[in-house]
Amino acid sequence: MKTKPFPQASFTVRRNTLRLCAAAAVASIAPRTWAQKAGPKLDVPYVPTPQEVVDRMLEIANVRKSDLVYDLGCGDGRMVVTAARKYGARGIGIDIDPQRIAEARANAAKAKVTDKVKFNVGNLFKTDLSDASVVTLYLLNSINRELRPQLWRQLKVGTRVVSHAFDMGDEWPPEKTETVAGSTIYYWTITEAQKRAIA
Repeated sequence: MKTKPFPQASFTVRRNTLRLCAAAAVASIAPRTWAQKAGPKLDVPYVPTPQEVVDRMLEIANVRKSDLVYDLGCGDGRMVVTAARKYGARGIGIDIDPQRIAEARANAAKAKVTDKVKFNVGNLFKTDLSDASVVTLYLLNSINRELRPQLWRQLKVGTRVVSHAFDMGDEWPPEKTETVAGSTIYYWTITEAQKRAIA
């Protein structure tokens, strides 16, 4: 027994219907996919500081319980979390990436130091650093140089500044350098000379 072929019009209608459904599905998914992938423009790629370098940076800065440690570009928060857990210091982490801030807050909760640390989404160039007694950095040479006038202007005399891997240029040579696990650590303190230079 022969089956009758479907009319050509039926195939055309069905094909067009499938195309419309597919287009609608893509349209509904695409904005969500884009939103998930979109994020802030980062001047510095996220690369975590090895824990042994974190430990030594805090030692070089002579962090104590009375200190307020600001970590600029804090990533997953390990610097201020370690300062709080190991020394009882207070800490504030600043990062432009909300994902990193979420990770930092989770790490603080895990370490049970949420009463001592805060993490804020923000632009480090628009952050008031005047309360800091220690500032830690893992940025880039260019960012450090751009940040230098802000550090001189806002930080109190005696504030310690420690940078992983990147210096501050010839205008501000480090007082101390040390190599740990293949990484260079740079150390400075704010002096009256810097305050006068920026006045």
